[in-house]
Amino acid sequence: MKASATTSMQLGQQLHMTPQLLQSIRLLQLDGLQLELEVRRVLAHNPLLELDEEPVASPVPDRTDGAVEVAAFDELPEAAMWDVRGASWSGEDEGLQRIAAADSSDPHWRILQRLALELPADALPLAAFWLEHCDEAGYLVEPAETLAARGAALLGRSAARMESVRQRLLAGDPAGIAARDVRECLLAQLDALPGPVAGRHLARRLVDTALDLLAAHDIAGIARRLDCEPDDVHEAIRRVLALDPRPAQAGAPDDDAAVVPDVVVWHADAGWRVALNPASTPRVSVAAGYERMLADGGEAAAPMRELLQEARWFTRGLSMRYDTLLRTARVIVERQAAFLARGEEAMAPLTLKDVAEAIGMHESTVSRITTGKYLQTPRGTIEMKRFFAVRLEGANVSGAAVRAMVRRLIEAEPPQRPLADEAIAALLARQGVHIARRTVAKYREQLDIAPARARRHAGRPALLARTA
Repeated sequence: MKASATTSMQLGQQLHMTPQLLQSIRLLQLDGLQLELEVRRVLAHNPLLELDEEPVASPVPDRTDGAVEVAAFDELPEAAMWDVRGASWSGEDEGLQRIAAADSSDPHWRILQRLALELPADALPLAAFWLEHCDEAGYLVEPAETLAARGAALLGRSAARMESVRQRLLAGDPAGIAARDVRECLLAQLDALPGPVAGRHLARRLVDTALDLLAAHDIAGIARRLDCEPDDVHEAIRRVLALDPRPAQAGAPDDDAAVVPDVVVWHADAGWRVALNPASTPRVSVAAGYERMLADGGEAAAPMRELLQEARWFTRGLSMRYDTLLRTARVIVERQAAFLARGEEAMAPLTLKDVAEAIGMHESTVSRITTGKYLQTPRGTIEMKRFFAVRLEGANVSGAAVRAMVRRLIEAEPPQRPLADEAIAALLARQGVHIARRTVAKYREQLDIAPARARRHAGRPALLARTA
């Protein structure tokens, strides 16, 4: 009950946010692939928006040379960096900060964000109620009738109104949310398939009356129950198996997705340069002439003016995302220039709070903009989260740097005379890094390296696995 009450309180706070703020924070936390899909969806929905075609930045050298210092970032060549004029998002917006603090990994929260842009404001509390009573897969945790009555009493709406919002969730994107069971979920997804769909009618009959036989892989039994040919049964089964029995997970990040860097970092003119990658930062704008035309259109132009307002929100949201991403990347590169030049042992202590203070935003905003975003650097394509490193207690170096030092010492040890943890601690002390033997053991275990006795027995450094 405590967890449910906490979720209810969080969703209740989030419902006070305006649709444009919800959209802004959603754009902020999308990864590159998700952003591309979102831009395509919005362009298809809003005819007033058009994709800007810009020349791709020239390739940057993938090497490091010369002295290391922070570049004059405001002097970057225009051809190599997207323009972010018009961005005016600061960390002072209290509502936006509450949104940023929300747990975006919660599938119900992702769904609520989408609904905030589609549903009337008075329907959002009802949708949030249904989502609060769904499990992680998207199914109701209690009978729909029981929940409808409870929600009606709690929110002052009729049970019929509660059910109509649930039906909207069932038919939404993703379809099948707030279903009673897998049968209702799959039927909703079949109904939501756009346009004419071959085999949909038979697939609906299969889901409605023969799921038990499908689970038993009884093709002949399905054919008899549906009174159809086995070939038709196979087609209906293929259609059903293409559906998603866990619809709430449909918007979860894909760990297998190809990584496209969001920011490009390179060394030039004795300093480090940073630019947004045009390939992963699409820009859109309102088609020329619409604003002037709609200003004189009278009442008949009201629907188009709503589209114009949505277009403005979206372009501003993109601008906010790019501005925040670029400013965050600049700070990270400035603070971790030594790592870029010399590697892991030069990784400096850096926290979300450090970056947040530098760019004037909340720590949670920095967390969102660095999750799933990547920098292309001379040392490879690196997730922005990796640049954060905790300061080692009582020292001016990061734990990540010390871990790299431990790995280097073990890699260089004589195969027949491996270094004990005490010896590694002594060698580090000579370099000005004073840590206890147990701390060495902790980093060695994190690197998946065996103790000295096991390494001596193996006759070589037992680097079983290396972790970044």
